Amino acid sequence: MFPNGWPGRGLLVLRLAAGGLLLTQGIARFVPGAPWETITPATLGVVAGLLMLVGLWTPVGCLLAVAAESWLLLAGAIALQPAILLLSISAALGMLGPGSWSIDAILFGRRRLDILDP
Repeated sequence: MFPNGWPGRGLLVLRLAAGGLLLTQGIARFVPGAPWETITPATLGVVAGLLMLVGLWTPVGCLLAVAAESWLLLAGAIALQPAILLLSISAALGMLGPGSWSIDAILFGRRRLDILDP
């Protein structure tokens, strides 16, 4: 779905908030000597954050975000409340779509389908 108007702006705000948080959270994990258990999901989180920010392949980005946050949560590397919040926002965005203010809307936007009667 690619809603426009206020719903599209609302999805843009959700995408920017979740993508920005995933980016900052992922980049903060890249410290010298960090264990691979946090580097791998942090890399997934950074990729997911970039995809969500620009609205490209949004369902894939949201799936990556859910996987990264679940991994960090199960590894005990992240607090419970931020992880649950990012998990729920990412899952909701994956189900709702990116909105009309996204690259997905430009690439795969609304199409008019004319069915001709034979």
